[in-house]
Amino acid sequence: MEGQATAGSVARILLPPGIYVPHELNGWVRLHPRVVYRLLFHSVWQTLQKFARNPKRLNGELGATMVLHTWGQKLDQHVHLHVLVPAGAWNKQTKQWHPADSTYLFPVKALSAGFKGRMVSALRHGYEQDDMPNITRNGEVNRILEESMNKDWVVYTKACHGKPERVLDYLSRYTYRIAISESRLIDTVDDGVRFRWKDYRDGQHKVMRLSGVEFIRRFLQHVLPKGFMRIRHYGFLSNRYRRVKLAEINEVLRHSKVYENKTTPDEISSFVESPLDPKLLWFCCHCNLFHLRNMPWRRMFLESLAFFRI
Repeated sequence: MEGQATAGSVARILLPPGIYVPHELNGWVRLHPRVVYRLLFHSVWQTLQKFARNPKRLNGELGATMVLHTWGQKLDQHVHLHVLVPAGAWNKQTKQWHPADSTYLFPVKALSAGFKGRMVSALRHGYEQDDMPNITRNGEVNRILEESMNKDWVVYTKACHGKPERVLDYLSRYTYRIAISESRLIDTVDDGVRFRWKDYRDGQHKVMRLSGVEFIRRFLQHVLPKGFMRIRHYGFLSNRYRRVKLAEINEVLRHSKVYENKTTPDEISSFVESPLDPKLLWFCCHCNLFHLRNMPWRRMFLESLAFFRI
């Protein structure tokens, strides 16, 4: 991630660290990963935008950066998106920034239900349009989609308050990691591979042994289709419009009374160098990559998120 921060910019960052696809759809992912991943990105963004554009909510356009992860701690298939969202929306008609009013951007249950309905509808439409020709049995399709609709889909949200520049810096160190790091590998025993994993049910670190063939099979299922972009930007953070729209938002926020204590460029630079207190970190319980810092809630807004590129 390359970045340049400008004092007096957008608002605090909210991060839904996990938007998860139920395991009933893992078979579809294996058969048509490109289609399912594309629909996942699209469904999440459309759901967020629908909530944001509601006049009773934020009445504007969101910005978002999404990162696709496909693995769990045991190299099993666990498809989910990490979504970084500035806590507010930009109304281009009125040229106003509408900040989020609460710790959570939108109600989690409503967001989950909206995403589930949109994703299942998109999958059904894709199947009917023959975008997934390897899925052939109508009865099986209907059963899986009905089971998926009857489940509660996991959308877990949590706010990052205070100095999100540190979060952006920290996230950038993990953006391009793969399903398992070399540090987790222990050794090869006979025809097997041993590696460490964390069991989040009891919080214990454990050792798993897989045959060489099974280890390779699990690893390869996380190799993305050729040319597929696992990091995508949307709304006022999209590559096409980011510079212009953030400049407009910055100009509005510079004159806002909400932002009284401006963060200086020197302070921003120091964030990159200063270490994070491990006691204040939390992380995704599945891919174990995204560590975030929980900070005092009274620092409501970020004065210095500006132009960055992943």
